[in-house]
Amino acid sequence: MKALRALLIGNGEPAPAEFLKQLAAQTDFIVAADGGADQALKAGLTPDLIIGDLDSVSARAKKCVPPEKLVFVDNQNNTDLEKALDWLCAHGANTCTLVGFLGGRWDFSLGNFLSLVPYAKRLELCFAGPGWGFYPVQNNRRFVCRPGMRVSLIPLKTCRGVSLQGLKYPLTNAALKLGGTGRTLSNETTGKTFSVTLQSGFLFVYVEQDLPAAL
Repeated sequence: MKALRALLIGNGEPAPAEFLKQLAAQTDFIVAADGGADQALKAGLTPDLIIGDLDSVSARAKKCVPPEKLVFVDNQNNTDLEKALDWLCAHGANTCTLVGFLGGRWDFSLGNFLSLVPYAKRLELCFAGPGWGFYPVQNNRRFVCRPGMRVSLIPLKTCRGVSLQGLKYPLTNAALKLGGTGRTLSNETTGKTFSVTLQSGFLFVYVEQDLPAAL
């Protein structure tokens, strides 16, 4: 697979069809995690690949791709999200936008957030929804923006050497800890880009935006 940018669609809370189409126009390859194939079809999109344990995808969706693009993974020790990310890592993708993995059951939503931790060094990842994006960051990341966009940082473990540039409230070589978000919620962009860097740790960057815009 030569694609570098992937759109991964899950079977959680569905996104508006127009939003999915906008995301698809920015990517090279559409992957559906199991029943996410039906969400794609409802939006007028045909997945390039369907992967998972295939227990929730409809018979109609299975017929929309060639047999070799319907990938059954017989492993009950990982989720369909992890199966899809494993496949993308093995086939040359380097960025992935994820839609349809949040909403509904909180245990699934939180589990999906945490599932990204081991993949964040191998792929540039973003959970996306209409008007927002959640980005896992383990070292540094720069974002395209416009002035006045809301930005929040949520550390999932102790983070050291955290620096923020291009935001109303910058940080320089700061330490953040799990549960300590007093300095990192509801920041604001001041220009056309902003950056987040850290020496160690893991955090999510929440950005209010129209479409994913990390560099």
